[in-house]
Amino acid sequence: MAIIIDGKKVAADLREKLAAKVADMKKSGVTPGLAVVLIGDDPASRSYVSAKEKSCHDLGMYSRDIRLPQETSEGDLLALIKELNQDEEIDGILVQLPLPSHINESNIIVAIDPSKDVDGFHPMSVGRMILEQDTFLPCTPHGILKLLEYSHISTKGKKVVIVGRSNIVGKPLTNLLFQKKEWGNATVTVCHTATENLKEETLQADILIAAAGRPEMITSDMIKQDAVVIDVGVNRVNDSSKKRGYRLVGDVAFDEACEKASYITPVPGGVGPMTITMLLFNTVQSAEARLS
Repeated sequence: MAIIIDGKKVAADLREKLAAKVADMKKSGVTPGLAVVLIGDDPASRSYVSAKEKSCHDLGMYSRDIRLPQETSEGDLLALIKELNQDEEIDGILVQLPLPSHINESNIIVAIDPSKDVDGFHPMSVGRMILEQDTFLPCTPHGILKLLEYSHISTKGKKVVIVGRSNIVGKPLTNLLFQKKEWGNATVTVCHTATENLKEETLQADILIAAAGRPEMITSDMIKQDAVVIDVGVNRVNDSSKKRGYRLVGDVAFDEACEKASYITPVPGGVGPMTITMLLFNTVQSAEARLS
């Protein structure tokens, strides 16, 4: 039976350390500040933004929650970002994605000052990451690395298979895992919609990371005995027995996977709590630069 990797517990430990660091920084007159911009009224995005705001408050950080109507123009959003870039109270800027279709996402990401790009999406941040230079690491991949570290799971020499090639998870995580760093030195295979014989690939994985956004697509027959399974997916499936009419599941069929895996992350409560935590980590790191 698999050992559960408790993302809530790891996140709580990291946040405790961050809170102590924030308290020390405040004594020097610096309060880490995060600006979160939400366009429109998507329920999932709204809930996520509220969680970020609460997390900032819990750590003693400054949070600026900016909510704009769906019809906000790209020009107005770019003007807001320019103001935030110059605002000395703000150490990190996060524009909640996805954006309305009339706004070019790439233009918005590039407009954010790289020194405040706590999401790690700016091309300069991505380039520095690839070159193994100091930069803000994207939050979900960084959170996964922390989960492996806290669970004492080494990636050195291991075969890692990632299912999913998104800019947010699959691509950056691939790069991080084969770097010559304490979290890397793995042999990485990336699978996607054009991959033939997906099962043959996943069965080779010492560490299998599912980040495809397809509910319970990874079944036990696709998992090597005693593999480590990291489930990044968060999917809503209809369930009339639940008060909300749905339940959350990952990209892995959790119950059956537990019979094969040595370690596994649950959904919810696995990777999810780490994403916001690493966003706070990056914001604190940005604020530390003000002190130096």
